[in-house]
This record gives sequence, C-alpha cells and structure tokens, in this order.
Amino acid sequence: MLSQVPVATVMTTEVVTFTTDENVEEAMRRLMDRGVDAGPVVDADGRVVGILSTGDLVVEEARLHFPTVVNFLGVNVTMPFDKKALDDSVAKALGATVGEVMTPDPHCIVETSTVEDAATAMHDFNVSRLPVVDASHHLVGIVARGDIVRAIIAEGDRRASDG
Repeated sequence: MLSQVPVATVMTTEVVTFTTDENVEEAMRRLMDRGVDAGPVVDADGRVVGILSTGDLVVEEARLHFPTVVNFLGVNVTMPFDKKALDDSVAKALGATVGEVMTPDPHCIVETSTVEDAATAMHDFNVSRLPVVDASHHLVGIVARGDIVRAIIAEGDRRASDG
C-alpha cells in the first residue's frame, strides 16, 4: 500500500539545484541540458528557499496582460484585474537572477513521508513536484508526479503477482 511506501524510495536524489544569485539564462540552459522542467533553489546551507520552473522562465518571454482602462464619460475606469499577479509577472519578466524569477517558499515534503502523503500534497497544493527535505529543511531529493505514477503501477503489478 502506498500509505506505507516511504517517499525516499521513489524520489530522485540527483537533483538539479540553483542559487538565488544565479543567472536566469544559465539556469534555463541547465534545466534543458538535464531534461527537467524545474529544480529547487537552495541557500548556502542547502535549505530550500524556492523552486525555479520553466513556467517561471516562460513569463520572461510572454506578453503580459496589463489592466484594461476604459474612458467612460471623461473618467478613466480600470477594469477588474489581479494587481498582485500583474506585479509578479512584471517582476519575473524583468528578472535577471534566479532569485528574482523563482517561486519562493515552495511546498516541501519531509523524507519520512509516504508516497500517499506526497500524492495528497501535490493534489492539495496543485503542484507537480515537491522538494524532499530532512528535518532541518535541507534538500535530500525531489518527487514528481511521474514518480508517483510509477509507484502506483509498481503497486498494481505487485498486487497482481500476489494473486
């Protein structure tokens, strides 16, 4: 049962990581070279402080959606928009370092958690990967949706062979 399988048995331990002062272009190249779409950002002590994903990097090249302003009888009226989302998008589009474009304070999971815990957290927080940390919040691996799916298939295969 996945409620008893430690996440440490399915996580990836050779994780591409970044630092906040790293150049965004170099980070992009490292992601592509490793064939992954995200990696944790760590501080000098190896603690997770953010996550950098290709989604963060795509914002740099995207057309930003600025608020619509309508002049109604001589009065400028701004149509409803999410100011924080706009501010975040502008900051990411202008960012030159990983720290400027990363998603800070990502959801993490501790290495003693189960695969079921990881799947639940991914679902609850709508994320596709979770950095795996030890009790001191030091990075020890990463678990992605694909790892969960492989664990589900392996569990199904094991049940089928048991009878």
